[in-house]
Amino acid sequence: MIDEIARQLQDHHSVMTLIQQQMTPQIAEVVEIMSNAFTSGKKVLIMGNGGSAADSQHFAAEIVGRFKLERAALPAIALSTDTSILTAIGNDYGFDAVFSRQIEALAASGDIVIGLSTSGNSPNVFKALELAKERGCRTIGLLGRDGGSIKNICDVALVVPTNDTPRVQEAHITIIHIVCDLVEKGLFT
Repeated sequence: MIDEIARQLQDHHSVMTLIQQQMTPQIAEVVEIMSNAFTSGKKVLIMGNGGSAADSQHFAAEIVGRFKLERAALPAIALSTDTSILTAIGNDYGFDAVFSRQIEALAASGDIVIGLSTSGNSPNVFKALELAKERGCRTIGLLGRDGGSIKNICDVALVVPTNDTPRVQEAHITIIHIVCDLVEKGLFT
């Protein structure tokens, strides 16, 4: 068991090292895009399925509440949180529309739409990001594996280069924390 724990921690470290080496400029770009959007009075809409839905909620909570600094609230909505909306849309239009229908209702030109997908191939996230681009939103993907189909429709695709879903999710949370920290510092210090 000790060896397995050490192996998993080493796998985590290896993925974080790849992110540091390969993704720092893209993470900085996301910070800039989000900061500019907030400065312009725009909002962030975030979505994902399963663990990525939880990560979307976490991301929105850090933005609306605070990350580390006492500051004014910033506008962010996790699209995976309203069970009445999700089940009504899922029932009436199908699960592939649970996020795009919300984008249709909530997204305005200049808003930021962030899709999380560990595979990069979630059809409902893809469809929502596609509609967001049509509506003039900036699109960001927090993805895994090779980025899948979603990578190609994002303005910025942060692709965690591993097929190991837990490592992708750990990396997404780390990236989320870095982005929240830098946006907050940039806007409020």
